[in-house]
Amino acid sequence: MNSLIDRHTISGSATIRETLVALNLLSGDSMTLFAVDTEGRLIGSVTDGDIRRALIAGHTTEDRVRDIAFRNFISLPSDASPDERYHTVTKARERRINLLPVIEDGLLTDIIDLREIKSAIPADAVLMAGGRGERLRPLTLDTPKPLLKVGEKPIIDYNVESLLKYGVGNVYVTVNYLKEQLIRHFADSKWRGRVHCVEEPCRLGTLGSVALIDSLTQDYVIVMNSDLLTNIDFERLWRHHVDSGAVLTMATVPYTVSVPFAILRTDGDRVTGLEEKPTFNHFANAGVYMIDRKVLEDIKRGEYLDAPDFVESLIERGLKVSHFAIEGTWIDIGSPDDFRYANEVTRSVLKD
Repeated sequence: MNSLIDRHTISGSATIRETLVALNLLSGDSMTLFAVDTEGRLIGSVTDGDIRRALIAGHTTEDRVRDIAFRNFISLPSDASPDERYHTVTKARERRINLLPVIEDGLLTDIIDLREIKSAIPADAVLMAGGRGERLRPLTLDTPKPLLKVGEKPIIDYNVESLLKYGVGNVYVTVNYLKEQLIRHFADSKWRGRVHCVEEPCRLGTLGSVALIDSLTQDYVIVMNSDLLTNIDFERLWRHHVDSGAVLTMATVPYTVSVPFAILRTDGDRVTGLEEKPTFNHFANAGVYMIDRKVLEDIKRGEYLDAPDFVESLIERGLKVSHFAIEGTWIDIGSPDDFRYANEVTRSVLKD
């Protein structure tokens, strides 16, 4: 049985006294129970507050919990569409509900712990993990870069965990260099059924390997490098993408260039002015993309294709490409200095 169902359900025929005992055993956990009938059909939810109101209304501790259960509860149909799932989870979180029951034909089939997820965006995700990490040698001679540990766990695990917390449906990891290690890593029961490795027959570029995946089901796909350390808000990225009407949204980070000299303004050989030590502010590509699945269908299977070339092709076709600035942490772990810095940042965060 699902451990949450086992811990948070009670028979509708239980007395209010027995329900109070069961709630007391949940101390330190989410103190909510779901009353079910003999067939496992959900009757309603029960909290201390429900029992307090029932006793004030004249019920006794020997009355049945089915008579006082809250029946106007929020639930999620097991066959809910991605949009319905997103809106139901959002509604439950706004109401500060911790446990969301999943219902199939009235039966309680699952309980979603909303303390463990931040959202339920209707997107799949593809993590690029096939690179050789040559700038990080000798660290990457025997270990693929995504499996190098930052803090106490591999780089890629931070990204997978973050995607799953935002409710991403499926996470695909494209592998090539030292692929056996990544395949073994994600064969662990912790990831089974949630993370799928996709083997590249050869180097296909950032977007070329996406064409190998036949099982994308969501309307949106997050494509990102697996060697990033970032706390990007994937829900805000998705909302921005949808609201902007773009077919592809690039996550970006601010990049400032300071010129230590006076820059001339010219007209031919004539100097029209000087700008002393100017500073130029730009947005740099952060290696994270939110993409409409329909435009990914144009990528030919087996064709080498990098993300910048794909972005340029969309712009040339007159399709909208937008950008979304990351607020917070973003580290591209490409060099030994980046790797040391990422570890320092992670240790500082863990210490705090």
